[in-house]
Amino acid sequence: MTNKVKTIWQSGKAVINGWLAIPSGFSAEMMAQCGFDSVTVDLQHGVQDYLSMVHCFQAMQPHPVTPLVRVPWNEPGIIGKVLDAGAQGVICPMVNTPEEAEAFVAACKYPPRGTRSNGPVRAGLYGEPGTYQKTANAETLCIPMIETQSAVRNLEPILDVEGIAGVYIGPSDLGLSYGLAPKFDRQEPEILAIYDRVIAECAKRKIFAGIHTGGAEDAAKCIARGFRLVTLTNDVSLMALAARNAVAQTRKDSKGAA
Repeated sequence: MTNKVKTIWQSGKAVINGWLAIPSGFSAEMMAQCGFDSVTVDLQHGVQDYLSMVHCFQAMQPHPVTPLVRVPWNEPGIIGKVLDAGAQGVICPMVNTPEEAEAFVAACKYPPRGTRSNGPVRAGLYGEPGTYQKTANAETLCIPMIETQSAVRNLEPILDVEGIAGVYIGPSDLGLSYGLAPKFDRQEPEILAIYDRVIAECAKRKIFAGIHTGGAEDAAKCIARGFRLVTLTNDVSLMALAARNAVAQTRKDSKGAA
């Protein structure tokens, strides 16, 4: 199992990540053919469930994208199940302390590093029999989310936890934590200063900073800033934006006839 995200990071480039809130294998299949490097199934805030996640993985399997999952919480049961289903990386919300980061990594890794139980019911189907467990610890990406004041205060010890591949900033929750309105494309100097600190501290440790963005323009700015994984909003927002633009353009071009 070779993780494409790791390969891209090692080349010095940034990963462009898709995001699936719609519980549909067909939708996932379409997204997997749009040029993304990785695609994340969102079990926290989308309307996905475990079985729809599996359907999305099956639909994405023939395409060269790395399947990731954002789990609902830092809970070892669901973390193990998404990995057994074939996730090659886990994004975990609300990791606020190094102890929580350690618990997250332990849930993702087999012994001796972690406590993950053996049973890769779907993940183990690919490649030579019995090889999954030999590479899973090295290839599985553990990505805690930095999205609260507590996480920012504890940033350095969180990043020092062995096994973390990078961190992922949730701009909306981070803003809420500082008393600001929830949104993606943030311009507040105090938030941008946090971004720069996260990027710099990740670079010191040779790990990678990721972020959820509001779209292509925001994502490009974040890459220029130093982020090495950017999510282009989600499938719902992309579909709605394209539909609104198509309707508006039709009404404009029909000169009031529609």
